[in-house]
Amino acid sequence: MDMTLHEKGAAFGEMHHRETILVLPNPWDIGTSRLLEHLGFEALATTSAGFAHSLGQPDGGIDRTHALSHAAEIAACTSLPVSADLENCFADNPAGVAATVAAATETGIVGCSIEDATGNPDDPIYEFELAVARVEAAVESARNAGFPFTLTARAEGFLHGRPDLEDAVRRLQAFAEAGADVVYAPGISDPAAISTVVTSVPVPVNVLALPGMTVCGLGDLGVARVSTGSGLSRAAFGAFYAGAEELIEDGTFGYGWPDRPTVPLNEIFAAGRDQR
Repeated sequence: MDMTLHEKGAAFGEMHHRETILVLPNPWDIGTSRLLEHLGFEALATTSAGFAHSLGQPDGGIDRTHALSHAAEIAACTSLPVSADLENCFADNPAGVAATVAAATETGIVGCSIEDATGNPDDPIYEFELAVARVEAAVESARNAGFPFTLTARAEGFLHGRPDLEDAVRRLQAFAEAGADVVYAPGISDPAAISTVVTSVPVPVNVLALPGMTVCGLGDLGVARVSTGSGLSRAAFGAFYAGAEELIEDGTFGYGWPDRPTVPLNEIFAAGRDQR
């Protein structure tokens, strides 16, 4: 039975407050969204990098209009709750952030994220006070959605050459105090550092899935949610690239069937269509 937006939002929020860790994969189009739903995942989140790459753009190359229309497209194609990767909410100032989150709540998604990364390589991270003010503005818009809307606030230092755990924790604590429902410092991989983050903030923590991690191991550290970021899209594009490279360089077809497993896409997508 299809859930209402309010029910989806409530269900998604509750997934962060239970003993079992939420595994949140990141599709980048309708097909991958339906495959993940078919496999039994509970919720989905968009990936800015995966979507950008699918359009032949670098990460950060998609504007607000395209990001919001993409979020709406993914939300419409699946019965699962969907959260959106909205990068820095496409605005430097709090008013612009608030406008982006307000627009996002009209797309059918039930959550989104906001980063403290500026997009400027010469000055990659917003200064602390502005970063907090931006989260406060995002929270206000999220609370005005009219249904439960999960806001995730991200401290991006570890992805931008500033692997300062103390600063990341300070920011995540301030984001939680500002009202963020979930906090996230992508790029942190050391178990002790992850544990420090989890025990330092009063809200659920998301971790970016990286090699060497396991779902069970992260759960044991108290992590509430693990997301794949661009990982699945990079795996898919990597296989595509390797196959095409083999074809043009060797003239062979080892990338295809019958010696490698294939997915019954026709059956899966037909079943997904029939359910809607």
